[in-house]
This record gives sequence, C-alpha cells and structure tokens, in this order.
Amino acid sequence: MLPGNRRQKSLPRRFLLILGAILFVVVFGWGVMVIFDNTLFPNLPQYQKIAFGSLIIIYAILRFSRLLKKKEDEL
Repeated sequence: MLPGNRRQKSLPRRFLLILGAILFVVVFGWGVMVIFDNTLFPNLPQYQKIAFGSLIIIYAILRFSRLLKKKEDEL
C-alpha cells in the first residue's frame, strides 16, 4: 500500500491493482522483447524496432501511472 493511504482498498480495487501490475510487467516485457529479440519482427530495421518497443514501454508506464493515480471520490 502507498504510505499516505491509510484506508484498506476494497476487494475489486485490490484485484484491479494486482491485475494492472501484472499487465504492466507483461506489456513492459513485450516492449523489451521487441527491442532486443531479433526473431521478433525480423523484417523491420533496427531503428523502427527501437521506436516501436519504446512506444510500447511508454504505454506500459503511462497505464501503470494512471492505475496508481488517486481518484477524487476515493479520498
């Protein structure tokens, strides 16, 4: 739990947090695989693989940050 959050999260909110964390790891790993694995998208040039993998990683980070963002009605 975050340090400033004293209330316990509800069961659906906790489940969504865990599911979001798992999805973050999967999408982040996919972005790293696109960048470093040569068997994935073998016809793309290296600069395009780096650009595509970076976009996937940025998407994963943005998605995870929105998951952790505190909503106004949950104060």
